[in-house]
Amino acid sequence: MKEFLRLHGMDSTSDNSTQFPQKTDSDQALTVAGLNYFRPIMKLLEYLHAQKTHPNRHLFFDQYAALLLLCYYNPVVHGLRQLQELTDLKKVRKDLGVAHASLGSLSAASHVFNPKLLAGIFSNLAQQAAAQNAPLRPVGIPEELALIAVDGTLLDALSRMLWALWLEKYTNAVKVHVHFDILRGVPVYIDLTPGNGDERESLRLHLEEKRLYIVDRGYKDYKLFEDIIAHKSSFVARLASNAKIETLETRTLTETDRNAGVLSDEVVWLGHEKSGRMPQKVRVIHLRVKKAPSRNLKPRVARVDGKTKIIRVHDDEELDALLVTDRMDLSAEVIALLYRYRWHVELFFSWFKCTLGCRHLFAESPNGVLIQVYAALIAGLLIVLWTGRKPNRYVFSLICFYLQGWATLEELLAGLKRLKLKEATA
Repeated sequence: MKEFLRLHGMDSTSDNSTQFPQKTDSDQALTVAGLNYFRPIMKLLEYLHAQKTHPNRHLFFDQYAALLLLCYYNPVVHGLRQLQELTDLKKVRKDLGVAHASLGSLSAASHVFNPKLLAGIFSNLAQQAAAQNAPLRPVGIPEELALIAVDGTLLDALSRMLWALWLEKYTNAVKVHVHFDILRGVPVYIDLTPGNGDERESLRLHLEEKRLYIVDRGYKDYKLFEDIIAHKSSFVARLASNAKIETLETRTLTETDRNAGVLSDEVVWLGHEKSGRMPQKVRVIHLRVKKAPSRNLKPRVARVDGKTKIIRVHDDEELDALLVTDRMDLSAEVIALLYRYRWHVELFFSWFKCTLGCRHLFAESPNGVLIQVYAALIAGLLIVLWTGRKPNRYVFSLICFYLQGWATLEELLAGLKRLKLKEATA
């Protein structure tokens, strides 16, 4: 890593700034200067050096975090023992400043280091990162309103990780709850719970103002909707088909609304008067979505929900969805578009687990898993900051090839430029 800095003429001790250069939309964004983002990360890791696992051990938090980052940029490393073997390599020792670390030291590190310190680095980067190829702000959405898709994903856990309860005794998992900023193309907040953790409660505890939360029907909770409004935010959510609705007004649809798949747009009371209903009037939009063709891919035949019930899914069927929102000022077409934007968090999960490889856990404690998840998120944010693009398999491969010495800087920049031209003409 120090060689990376020296290659670009950067002295990691000369500047304490943690601010990243502003990206432009010109070809100058794809220059050597665009890779200067590695420098402030090394400075950000320095303040972790005060922590170490034990007075008799010589593994510090900044070294442990650097090893995890190196692991995510090298797909060959996928286990704790291989992480330990890295500390025996002279080049790694020289560049990262680490000494030999035993498996015991690495295991202890996952228990005693404070993940909140990495959370601070993640938050710092998330505030600065913005992908140029993220969706544009839809017409009518106020500039101060952030579009946040919220969902959770499961990481398989060992059966002996008793805290990670999910379906049954020997089927454990960790659930990562993610708040994903759609218009910037980056995650901005995460929460970690056992596999059966309540997604609605996780969101309720971490609400912020000036957000438009976009959620699926797993978050259907009228009290949660009220809490979102109380926090001076808004929501677009999917309702169950058996929701109790009392129609007050039927709004006229435009041709654009109908072309977007909107079947109806109504102002309603939501919920039953006796069993409890929302005190505010809301809109319910009936949306029909035709799923994309399979393109000769293997059909997705089933999935398992949180109650072990098997749900059949057919790729060629049409989907009818009831959407609820408190926004009376937006067109039905925009509401339909916002719900479709929720898919961006699913694409992020695919990248996070399959491409970046954060589905294999190095640690078994909640503390260690959280450290690993934050390290993976930081690795992903670095790619956005380096390239100005949302990470994908192609970009990730180019950067890995470069950092491992298999590709030259010119080849990396040429590949990024080809990708930018391809996106511009798509």
